[in-house]
Amino acid sequence: MPKSAYTCCLCGEEQVGYGNNPAPIGKMPDRCCSTCNSTKVIPARIFMMSNREFAAEDSQDEAGAAIVGGIFTVSMSALLEHLGTALENEDASAATFFKDCIDYMGMAMVSSYEDNTKNFPKEVKAAIDQKREYKLTLSRALDEDNLGFKSRSLASIKRAKRKENIAISKDASLENDKPIIRNVDVPKLITIRELANRMAEQASSLIKHLLSMGVTATINHSIDADTAEYLIKEFGHNPIREEKIDIKIDKTSLSPGVDLKKRAPIVTVMGHVDHGKTSLLDSIRDTDVVSGEHGGITQHIGAYQVNMNNEKITFIDTPGHAAFTEMRARGSKLTDIVVLVVAADDGVKPQTVEAIKHAKAAKVPIVVAISKCDLHEANPQNVKNQLLEHELIAEELSGETLFSEVSSKTKKNLDKIKENILLQAELLDLKADHNGKASGVILESKIDVGRGPISTVIIINGTLKKGDYFVSGSTWGKIRALINDKGATIEQAIPSTPVEILGMNGPAKAGDDFIVVENESKAKEINAYRKDNLQSEKSSLVFATQDSAFKDNKIKELNIIIKSDVQGSSEAIKTAILNIKNEEVLPKIIHSDIGLITETDVSLARASNAVLIAFNVKPSKEAKKMAEHNKIEIKYFNIIYEVLDFIKSNLSSMLKPSIEEQIIGSAEVMEIFKVSKFGKVAGSKVMVGEINQDSNARLIRDGNIVYTGKISSIYREKNTAKQVSAGLECGIILKDFADYKEKDIIEAYSVTTTERRI
Repeated sequence: MPKSAYTCCLCGEEQVGYGNNPAPIGKMPDRCCSTCNSTKVIPARIFMMSNREFAAEDSQDEAGAAIVGGIFTVSMSALLEHLGTALENEDASAATFFKDCIDYMGMAMVSSYEDNTKNFPKEVKAAIDQKREYKLTLSRALDEDNLGFKSRSLASIKRAKRKENIAISKDASLENDKPIIRNVDVPKLITIRELANRMAEQASSLIKHLLSMGVTATINHSIDADTAEYLIKEFGHNPIREEKIDIKIDKTSLSPGVDLKKRAPIVTVMGHVDHGKTSLLDSIRDTDVVSGEHGGITQHIGAYQVNMNNEKITFIDTPGHAAFTEMRARGSKLTDIVVLVVAADDGVKPQTVEAIKHAKAAKVPIVVAISKCDLHEANPQNVKNQLLEHELIAEELSGETLFSEVSSKTKKNLDKIKENILLQAELLDLKADHNGKASGVILESKIDVGRGPISTVIIINGTLKKGDYFVSGSTWGKIRALINDKGATIEQAIPSTPVEILGMNGPAKAGDDFIVVENESKAKEINAYRKDNLQSEKSSLVFATQDSAFKDNKIKELNIIIKSDVQGSSEAIKTAILNIKNEEVLPKIIHSDIGLITETDVSLARASNAVLIAFNVKPSKEAKKMAEHNKIEIKYFNIIYEVLDFIKSNLSSMLKPSIEEQIIGSAEVMEIFKVSKFGKVAGSKVMVGEINQDSNARLIRDGNIVYTGKISSIYREKNTAKQVSAGLECGIILKDFADYKEKDIIEAYSVTTTERRI
């Protein structure tokens, strides 16, 4: 047939070429295009041949047999072509499919030949024999067992191939199922996405695992090294910690080769609030520190040094208020000896017990000072008896604890206190290296308007000199000045000396270490390293449990900004505020710092609608002007419990008031009247209590509340009444309601609103 234009009998598109036999979908002389031939005709032939339907119906005569032969020729050729392409492209799944199709075609050919060979003309037999050769050749090429085609049935071939495919799939499955164990690097901080990539696992799998642990997270959340290591192990991999080279600081170790010298004992004065700790120190030092304390209570750590018989004693005065727990703990860890002050007229109190626990935890000796013994109601023996419960036994009772009955007012037994301290110090044999680089602990920190950041330091080892470079927490600096406890400038500070230092690049944190380094470069290097670690910790994921993730988001929050004079006070205020608990309202500290109130603080308070608290500090001129202009109130305090009372008051105002209802009386609707002036009136009988005009009311019908509002008017014998008692009849008009029905119940009740307090 010459090459010409034709219309595909299946898709209707005009084509150029010879065309293709459309059987069994169409009939010759109609032709189909190559696309329809591949997608429609050949699949139809494969289906029909495999089911022997076509051969059974259309091979009864020579014409039908010729069509069958033509079909075999075209379909087998096309399948062989497709198989070759699949093999070239290394497409295993496609090759398997076409191979199976050829097998089915071959079996259909054999079946057709065996059933109809006598009726087939020579041309058709030749075509079938050719296709059989295709089948045999292909089987020899693809069948590893080289099984003979003639000796096998179609079922046998299917079973063999099924077994072969199962074996192959099992091998592949075993290979795929074999777990791959990876070595996973674990940094200090890593996102879940990055961790999943390193593990070659799905990020969703990690999130699901965290969720099963009660942890809610997203793909972009960061987790710490410990959590990452746990996940890696759970998924069967090996975690490898990424070790950053830590910058180690020489802290002047006390090796046997170091020349150690005697040092002054560090004594911490502890006890309950208002038991006379600061007054006792004032008496020992001949000063009057207590008069300068707001409210008569110490609110930050003070450090002093006292001379006695050419011996020095370093005293640390700690607050007694419950809010200053961390300060007391910090003082007890630093100290050599604890002086426990207990008022003779008040006895053992909660902060007294807490101080004892801190001292015992620090494993330091306790010297008891029973104060206020000059008072008429003083009972020192009662104090001794109470302390027996805490295993503090006086010497006269065969114990080891040194007791002194003192009075700050009359200076009674002050020398005995000093002697007891020096005796304990002698037993401890306190020594330190006086020649090495200085190291110590930050006791307190503040910002002075004229001098900048100032920190109080206790030197533990070495000698601190003017001009030394140092690091402390995330700060560093160069010593510009050293000021002792008496306000005098000194050139150096030896071990056990409390001293104020100037020259820090920022406010230090109370409790941080203080270490002198070789030079400025080293100080900056260590500072950069510490800041980097601190930033990583801040950005780490704080996991929320499922309970917190789905917690009622209707809880109201009071935003708070705190500015304080010293770090210790800021820390104590923050801790005390966060301990205020309520199910409906919560305090939220969005910023806490030391120093003057600045314009930034005012702007933050305005943006966050926060309460701005100034504790022993004042605002700058610019900040004050800005606050007045924006109507931002700054609350000034100098006593910590006043701050707490203020916060509690503000939180209480955010609570919903307590509402209580009390039933006054009830009436049953007996009949409904229509009055021209008022409309419908409920003719009722008061059953219980009394019904008052303008009282709150509800109408109940069949047990359901139909109306809630107020009683507009009450009528008694055509006259208005203010009150109707039980047993009497009256007409009741409810405000904005007229749909009365007989047997309705009208309840009158009162509402009492009570403000709630925290």
